[in-house]
Amino acid sequence: MASILKKLNDIFAGLPATLIAGVFLLASLLLLLAGVAWAEQLAWVPVLVCGLPLLYLAIWRIIHNPGISKISSALLICMAMFAALFIGELFAAGEVAFIMALGAILEDMTTKRARKGLHQLIALAPKTAHMLRDGAVTDVPVGEIRVGDVLRVLPGETMPVDGDVIAGESSVDQSVMTGESLPVDVAAGDAVFSGTVNRFGSVDMLATKVGEDSSLSQLIRLVQEADRKQAPVARIADRWASWLVPVALLVALITWLVTGETVRGVTVLVVFCPCALVLATPTAIMAAVGQATKHGVIIKSGEALERMGKVDTVAFDKTGTLTRGELAVSDIVTLGSLPADALLATAASVEVRSEHPLARAIVARAKAEGIEPGDVDDFQMTAGRGVQATLDGESWLLGNERFLADKRLELGEDARVTLDGLRDQGKASVIVARDGGVEGIIALADVVRPEAAEMVTQLAALGVHTVLLTGDNERAARTIAATVGIDDVRADLLPAQKVDCVSQLMETNSVCMVGDGVNDAPALKTADVGVAMGVMGSDIAVEAADVALMTDDLSRLPYLKWLSNACVRTIRGAITLSMCINFVAVGLSVLGLMGPVVGALVHNCGSCFVVLLAALLYDRKYPGFEAKTQQGE
Repeated sequence: MASILKKLNDIFAGLPATLIAGVFLLASLLLLLAGVAWAEQLAWVPVLVCGLPLLYLAIWRIIHNPGISKISSALLICMAMFAALFIGELFAAGEVAFIMALGAILEDMTTKRARKGLHQLIALAPKTAHMLRDGAVTDVPVGEIRVGDVLRVLPGETMPVDGDVIAGESSVDQSVMTGESLPVDVAAGDAVFSGTVNRFGSVDMLATKVGEDSSLSQLIRLVQEADRKQAPVARIADRWASWLVPVALLVALITWLVTGETVRGVTVLVVFCPCALVLATPTAIMAAVGQATKHGVIIKSGEALERMGKVDTVAFDKTGTLTRGELAVSDIVTLGSLPADALLATAASVEVRSEHPLARAIVARAKAEGIEPGDVDDFQMTAGRGVQATLDGESWLLGNERFLADKRLELGEDARVTLDGLRDQGKASVIVARDGGVEGIIALADVVRPEAAEMVTQLAALGVHTVLLTGDNERAARTIAATVGIDDVRADLLPAQKVDCVSQLMETNSVCMVGDGVNDAPALKTADVGVAMGVMGSDIAVEAADVALMTDDLSRLPYLKWLSNACVRTIRGAITLSMCINFVAVGLSVLGLMGPVVGALVHNCGSCFVVLLAALLYDRKYPGFEAKTQQGE
C-alpha cells in the first residue's frame, strides 16, 4: 500500500500533472471573472493534484523529521487549504496548493545532479592481472590476488593492486592518486599504487595491499563517505515555517474568537501561507544558474549557490587548476660549447622518437621556434632513465642523473649546482650530454594560468582566503604559490590527506575546494562547495563537484562568489518583500477587509514581485567582466 501511495504521489508531484492543474486553475479564474458560477468546481483539479503530494509530504515530515523540523511549509499550506475548503472557498484552496507545488518543482529542477562519477571511478580498476607462478604467467581475476603474490604489469596497463617493484624499470602515471601529470620513474624497491598507469617498461611487482585495502578502493570509499556526510540543507521556506505555523494558528484563533467570524480566521491562514516565500529561493536560483551558464559556469544545485555565498576560504589543487597541467620548456642552460638554439635542436632530434611527456615538451618547444628535429641512428630508450642516439656521427645521451651514472659520465660541479637550483624551483630537468661531457640542461615546468594571480587578488578583495593543496613536492608547490600570490601551502598530499586538510579548514571556515583530477574527487565532495575544472578536469571530478567551470578560466571563480552573494541577497530581499505583503494582508484579513479569494490573489502579486527580482538578478552585470572588457579595448 505504501509503495502505491508513493508512486501516486510521484505522478501527482511531477511537472506534467502540475501543469495540467495550473491550466484548470487558470480556467477557473477566467470563467469566474466572466460570471460563470460553476467554474469554481474546476479548482478541484489543482486541489487534488497539487494538494495530495503536499499532504503526503507534511505527514511524512511529521513522522520522520526530528524536533521543530516536523513543522514545515507544506504543513502550513495544508492547514490553509483545508480551512479554505471548510468554508467553501475552493479556488483559494487550489491556488495556494498550486503555488506551493510550482515552487517545489522549480527547486527540484535546480538540485538534480547525475551520479555517474563513482561508477567511472570504480571502472578505473582492472578486472584481471598477470600473475607469476612457478615461472609461468597466468591471468587471474583481481579479486583472487593475495598479499605476497607476484604480478607482471605490461606497458599501458593499470596497476591492479598496491605493491613494490621487484624487477624492471618504468615510468608510472600517478595522476589518479597525486594529480601530478609528470610520470614517476620507478625501479626495484619503489612502491606503486592501484589505479595508476604503467607508461613504458614492463615491471614485476609484489602485492602489498589488495582488495579494500588498495589505494584505489580507499579513494572510492573516501568519495562514498564524503557523499554520505553531506547534510541536506533545509529549504528557507521550511525554516521560516517553523515559527510561521504557530503564529498563523494563534492569530487565526484569536481573530475567530474576537470576531466570531470563521471566514476571517480562514483568510488569516490563507494569507499567512508562504507562497511567495516558497518561490523566492528557486526563482532566484534559476536566474543565477541561468546567468552562470551564459558565462561557462555550470551550477548543479541551488544549495551550492547558497553555500558559496557563505564561503570565506578557497582551497586549490595545483596541477590542472592553477596551472594548465602541461609541461613546457622553461630554461635552456648551456654548459658546453653549444649555444642554446643548437642545444635545443640536438635535444629535439634525439627525443623525437620518445613518447615521454618531457620529450614531447622539448620537441614542441623546438618546433615552436621553427627548429625541425633531425634524423638520428641507433635510438635506444631506458625506461625511467633516459634516451640515447647517434646524431651526425656523435653519440648523445639525454636523461637523469642515474642515466648518466650508468653510462659512467661525470656531471661536473656546474651541472650539479644548476640541477639543485632548478629542483629548488620545482622544475624537472633533462641533462644533455655526449662523450665529451655535459653540454647543457633543459628544464621543464608546468605552465601557470595567466589569470591565476588576478583571480587570487579578486578573491582577496571579496574577503576570501586562499590555500594551495597539492600532491606535488613542497618546493614546486611554493614556487607556484608565490607566483600567483598564495601564502598558505600544504604539499605532498595524497587524496585522504587532502580530505583531512579540507575537514580541518571547515572546522572554522566555510570552504570551497577547486580541483580537476580524480584524486580531487573526495576533497570536492567533502568541502562545503566543490568546483571542478570542467574542460581539463576528469569526468569523475566534474561529477563529484557542485560547480564545473566549463571554460577553465579561473576568473570565473570571483564571478561565482559575486553571483552567489548577489543570489543570497536577492533571496533575502524577496523574503522580506513577501513577508511585508503577508503582514499587511494579515492586518486587512483581521479587520475583515479581505476575503480568502482576494487573499489568494494577493499571494500572486507577491509571487510576481519575487519573479521580477529574480529576473533582475539574471541581467545583472559582474563588474569584473566589464573591467576586463575595457582593459581589452
